[in-house]
Amino acid sequence: MTLPPQPPRPSDDSVTADDVAAAAGVSRWTVARAFKKDASISRKSREKVIAAAERLGYAPDLLASSLASDRSNLVALITNDFNNPHKLVLLERLTRILWSRGWGTLLVHMSDSEDASAALLAASQRRVDAAVVIGTRFDDKILDTALGARRVKKLVVFARYSQNPSTLNIACDDVIAMRQIADHLLEAGYRRPAFVAGPDTQSAKLHRKTAFGEYWARQTGNNAPVIHVAEYDFGAAIQGVTELLGGSAPETRPDVLVCENDIIAIGAMDAVRYRLGLRVPEDIAITGFDDIPLSASPAYLLTTYRQPITGMTEKLLDMLEGKLNEDVFMPGKFILRDSS
Repeated sequence: MTLPPQPPRPSDDSVTADDVAAAAGVSRWTVARAFKKDASISRKSREKVIAAAERLGYAPDLLASSLASDRSNLVALITNDFNNPHKLVLLERLTRILWSRGWGTLLVHMSDSEDASAALLAASQRRVDAAVVIGTRFDDKILDTALGARRVKKLVVFARYSQNPSTLNIACDDVIAMRQIADHLLEAGYRRPAFVAGPDTQSAKLHRKTAFGEYWARQTGNNAPVIHVAEYDFGAAIQGVTELLGGSAPETRPDVLVCENDIIAIGAMDAVRYRLGLRVPEDIAITGFDDIPLSASPAYLLTTYRQPITGMTEKLLDMLEGKLNEDVFMPGKFILRDSS
């Protein structure tokens, strides 16, 4: 069978919306609407346009479109702390759900606090509709400077807390979470906890250390000592916990380490087992926070607290789409395993 002759395919650089309109048998304005998330267009017309665009190798000029509409449907995700596996879990869930709802993402790597202002500037230069901070090196002064300079339209602090009144916060409810962890430890008979926290900086905070300490003091009348490790990674946790417990007598050392996140808890467990020769949980119990995939490994079976990442991302979408303009703190789920 002889196929009918096909029109010559233009090179990718020369394909225009007019070419797609002619190939699909629609108007140029129908082509424009087909590539807009909320535009009024029939499913049949959209499918015809998309099929023609794919056949011709056409991609719309999103930058030009955003200049015309003052909206790019692009979100900057500004982060650091890549030694923490939970960051990869967050990024995977965020990017997947945002993409499914028509939002593109731009990853901006911020190496330290001095780099924070430059990271925000990089985001603003790409005309993002919002910047979402999921890093550990932002403080409220930097956030205030960025907002004052109007570097971003909307600034959301995700999975941490900022006191800046011009930011929006979406986070797990640390107060509820730490009460559930403390109640479990009290019921299990633990009485000498130590809290193992990340770096003691002025960055956008977690409330876990304060929430646990205050609740434990109210319930028992005793204060829980706190140590800070240098970074959110297992190597820093191994060093910090080894220094804390090395040489301590069984009757004076903590009977449980309450760790600010899972990667610190995993480093703590390695220190207890392999540096100090002790058993978990028989000699020292350990809890974490985040429920990263490694925490369920038979090597760790870590008692932890799962953040509601999907629910938090849905709230982020509501903020991006103008349906929500207030802070959100959501409860997660306590996960009991063998480490406590």
